[in-house]
Amino acid sequence: MTPIDLRSDTVTRPTAGMRRAMAEAEVGDDVWGDDPTVQRLEAVLAERLGFEAGLFLPSGTQSNLAALLTHCARGDEVLLGDRSHTFVHEGGGAAALGSIHSHPLPNQADGSLRAADVEAAIKPDDAHFAKSRLLCLENTIEGQVVPQALVEAACRVARARGLATHLDGARLFNAAVKSRCAPAGLTRPFDSVSVCLSKGLGAPVGSVLVGARDFVRAARRWRKVLGGGMRQVGVLAAAGLFALEHHVERLEDDHLNAALLAERLSGVPGLEPEPVQTNMVWVRVSSTLAPRFVERLAEGGVLASGAERLRFVTHLDVSRDDIERAARVVRAVATGRA
Repeated sequence: MTPIDLRSDTVTRPTAGMRRAMAEAEVGDDVWGDDPTVQRLEAVLAERLGFEAGLFLPSGTQSNLAALLTHCARGDEVLLGDRSHTFVHEGGGAAALGSIHSHPLPNQADGSLRAADVEAAIKPDDAHFAKSRLLCLENTIEGQVVPQALVEAACRVARARGLATHLDGARLFNAAVKSRCAPAGLTRPFDSVSVCLSKGLGAPVGSVLVGARDFVRAARRWRKVLGGGMRQVGVLAAAGLFALEHHVERLEDDHLNAALLAERLSGVPGLEPEPVQTNMVWVRVSSTLAPRFVERLAEGGVLASGAERLRFVTHLDVSRDDIERAARVVRAVATGRA
């Protein structure tokens, strides 16, 4: 049987409708600013999120890095969560390529950064310290929707102390659907936002960085420096536009499927599902079960990631029937019946 791939929502394949949109896309050389489909995607997302302009980039990692490089100079400091993607999973790019100092703050259980921690971390104007320039938050983080009141509280502190604010909104639309809040309401406290099109939205590649027009103009230069300038890339931007039109509301299905999987795994000896909010199911596995657990799941046709803390991610290529089948496999492996 075809494996059920729950490693990430990045494993989706373009739908038939998305492929048609890609094939029919009007294109031009985007480095010269001639690609009308890219321009339309940038304008649509900028307007939807409440900003002046947007910039299409190949990946979320490059989009976040371009944002940090635009906000910060060499030796400046970014405050961010110790569980955030930008700090943990982006190869240390800010330090390696931008000489930007990262100051990690503890993400709370709900994914937030405490405003008091942000306040305490901002450095005085003293030659002994890096210059605190930027606060970077993430929403969702590990599948959790960060409470908006706490987001705004942290951003208020940053603004009052002269820091810019950036949101890694790779799965921003999951947060919007779950919280039933317009995306622009979630992005209002920020100077810039990065949104990924190739995660829950199901496009094959790409992220969009939005902000003020001057900010985006500067970020476009950094995109070129980072090797992100692309040519007739409207074929990819068309996929992003299709995703925004057809794949946002359906994220609710992914959330329901994730909740169903957690429910089916509840009560299984050796497995402890964590509370589910969006499309990620985190399951703690006992030390006796953990060795080769992921490999045994794969042998049963279910792909997951992790070891003693497993991650299952639902997406548009996973149906309710797939979830029921996956749950049976996980239960069988956990109880020694596989």
